[in-house]
Amino acid sequence: MSLDRRRFLSACSGLGIAGTLMPGALYTLAAQAQQSSATAESNAAITLEMIDAAAGIAGLHFTDEQKQRMLAGLNEQRHSVEAIRELHLQNSVPPAFIFDPVPPGMTLDTEKKPMRISAAPAVASSAVPKNPEDVAFYTVRELAELVRTKKISSVDLTQMYLARLKRYDPMLHCVITLTEKRAYAQAKQADAEIAAGKYRGPLHGLPWGAKDLLAVKGHPTTWGAGGFEKQQFDYDATVVQRLDAAGAVLIAKLSLGALASGDWWFGGRTRNPWNLSQGSSGSSAGPASATAAGCVAFSIGSETLGSISSPSTRCGDTGLRPTFGFVPRTGAMALSWTMDKLGPICRAVEDCAIVMSAIYGPDGHDLTVRDAAFNWDADFDWRSLKIGHVKDAFGPPRPLSAAVPPPNMTAEEKQKWERQQAQRVADFARRVYDHQYDVATLEALHRMGVQMIPLDLPQFPFGAIEPVLEAEAAAAFDELTLTGRDALLTRQGVEDWPNIFRVARFYSAVDYIQAQRARTLAMAHMQNLFSQVDVIVTPTPGMQLTITNLTGHPAVILPNGFRGADAPRQPSVDTGDDDNIGGPGTPVSITFLGRLYSDARLAAFARAYQDATGFQKLHPKL
Repeated sequence: MSLDRRRFLSACSGLGIAGTLMPGALYTLAAQAQQSSATAESNAAITLEMIDAAAGIAGLHFTDEQKQRMLAGLNEQRHSVEAIRELHLQNSVPPAFIFDPVPPGMTLDTEKKPMRISAAPAVASSAVPKNPEDVAFYTVRELAELVRTKKISSVDLTQMYLARLKRYDPMLHCVITLTEKRAYAQAKQADAEIAAGKYRGPLHGLPWGAKDLLAVKGHPTTWGAGGFEKQQFDYDATVVQRLDAAGAVLIAKLSLGALASGDWWFGGRTRNPWNLSQGSSGSSAGPASATAAGCVAFSIGSETLGSISSPSTRCGDTGLRPTFGFVPRTGAMALSWTMDKLGPICRAVEDCAIVMSAIYGPDGHDLTVRDAAFNWDADFDWRSLKIGHVKDAFGPPRPLSAAVPPPNMTAEEKQKWERQQAQRVADFARRVYDHQYDVATLEALHRMGVQMIPLDLPQFPFGAIEPVLEAEAAAAFDELTLTGRDALLTRQGVEDWPNIFRVARFYSAVDYIQAQRARTLAMAHMQNLFSQVDVIVTPTPGMQLTITNLTGHPAVILPNGFRGADAPRQPSVDTGDDDNIGGPGTPVSITFLGRLYSDARLAAFARAYQDATGFQKLHPKL
């Protein structure tokens, strides 16, 4: 009989065991005992019938003679699997292989040059802010100038942003842990250093928030997941160390969907500051929400397959998803060793570039990181770049085909079908409405003098490679499945991790390797595409998101307008299945893609577009 955590805890309560620790501990022990029983059953000798069942799942067929020959090898193979499981591998242990997105013949720019930020903004000549909250939505560049010129102290900024987090978190649910004591110590140190003339650079004294998959010594690192609420590590992630060295002030560990999926975590659902009835999308849910709401100067998120892009779109932030292998992930939760990336979520493109300048480069631990240069130059002449756009993605939505109901439906089936068709029509109406923003993008680029090259995305089964991510994730959280502790996770649906991890266990090692070989072909396709252009402009939703996360290409995601009062209403329930559910007053985004390790030049072009359009200057009114 399967063990149901909710019913178990309810029974404990009925017996008068009201605390959360004791029932939780009992549940874990019971789950482990159940797993031990299941393991004993699984140790039974493999039979011909078992081979038939497994072969059916894998789409294979063997003769009785072939199956008979397989028995000894399969039993031996299972003993090897069990021996590896006995090692109890921690999430931090990587596989003995390294994914490298760089194709043969590509030369990386390794010459590192001093960062060149933009000229001092207008705040340099303005009066000292009477109320620190007046600067809550300032960019990193603006805040840096205020701190550098001592018009505002790091302590005042830290106090202001902590107060905003405390005030707005009850509605946003974006904070997992405040790092208040650590923050004030850092802020006081920053003020003392700046007063002594020891200015470390534009992040010195600026408060920031970390997605809570980054280890911070002395504080929980929960990964947003039930069962991990008290987890701690005795070290800081490399990115945290580097931002400490830049003088930035960590004020909070921000929410992420459980184990980096969606916006639901053990404390609830993180909300979109523009529309509190919506989730903020995920999995960098808290960083995107807090940044958009003016609760931090900037934040660090992560992306495996959309986790910077999606919440930046939903919350109207500017996100930089770096080239795979640019930023070390040491001290960050591993989900997919060949796809995980860390990057900044900010209010403006130059903010992202300034943060990126502080966090990139090898650390001697994450062996995927290449010794490439990120040379931010705010004066770079972006007009020297060749710009392409995904032609079909900017066309009007294709008309809906007529829907014909299947014959002989029951009344219940007919009602379900009608609901699906109504949803289909509503989704189409939103796509039709949002098309105007794609048209406006092309018009804005034309006004900038950009001569765009029309491109087509390669025709290739990119989506068929996605199970690589799920297989790696299932390995990263192997013991969660084996012990039954996956039942502690908040979400238990078909599209949630517990079920995905179980399904992934039937994805064979042979198929995983074949998918990685197909990925090599995918990388070659994208190399050919980027041989024609330096930057590709594309709407954020669509296949490009899967493609570029598989091939490791960088992306900058920008706010690109706001839906009017005439926009179709969003669905009454935000299921989390669609990042682009819309609704009046909500942001839309545009994405710029770049060549591998050309992130700085990509950011220079994105900044030019952002300055020409100005949507980053609009903020939610909470």
